[in-house]
Amino acid sequence: MKNTYFKKVAVACVATFAFIGLHNTTVEAITQYQIVNVDSLADIGQAYGPIMYEMKQENNQYDDEKEFILNKPDLAAEKSAETEVEVAAASESQAEESETVTPEPAAEPAPPAVTISNEEKDLFARLVEAEAKGESYEGKVAVATVVLNRVDSPEFPNTVTEVINEVVGDAYAFSPVQNGEINNPASDEAIRAVEEALTRQDRLNDSVYFYNPEIATDSWIRTREVVKTVGNHVFAK
Repeated sequence: MKNTYFKKVAVACVATFAFIGLHNTTVEAITQYQIVNVDSLADIGQAYGPIMYEMKQENNQYDDEKEFILNKPDLAAEKSAETEVEVAAASESQAEESETVTPEPAAEPAPPAVTISNEEKDLFARLVEAEAKGESYEGKVAVATVVLNRVDSPEFPNTVTEVINEVVGDAYAFSPVQNGEINNPASDEAIRAVEEALTRQDRLNDSVYFYNPEIATDSWIRTREVVKTVGNHVFAK
């Protein structure tokens, strides 16, 4: 009778442990234990003590994890903030990549600092062609610059036409006007030289004279301050 009673108690304990095991999703742990015959409560404790201890440890771990989550309500907020920062950074990176790179506009030619009529420009180019024929493009630009510097100087007339046709003493200031070579058509290079000189990028230190030292007969011109030599011409002021 006594043995039958303890057997029933043992079966009830095992059933209870099995229910607890199912509740904590540890069926595997329960199924590895076997029913044993016991004659007293002390025998039950010795037989099933390890099972109770192991299941208690699992429950404590589950409770600890649950308590940790409950005591850290800011974890979700921190995670959400990190996600928002990552999304914002990704959006900014995509926006930068999607921006269309607008190429810088090409530099436009410098506008003329001196405006003259087409007729005057043609006269100007024909003078440059006659005075700097055989000289480099740089030499032609330099001759045109001297004419414009004279226009700016108070010692000379105020327009390109007047400077070109100026009379000094009993002769024209420029020999091509005197000998008629100015009536010959200008080359494309002389025309371009005039266009560049009109932008006034280089004033040759305000030079207002030029001459060829190999053929110049005027001794006064040689007394002027030399600024630059380009080809066969010396430029002075």
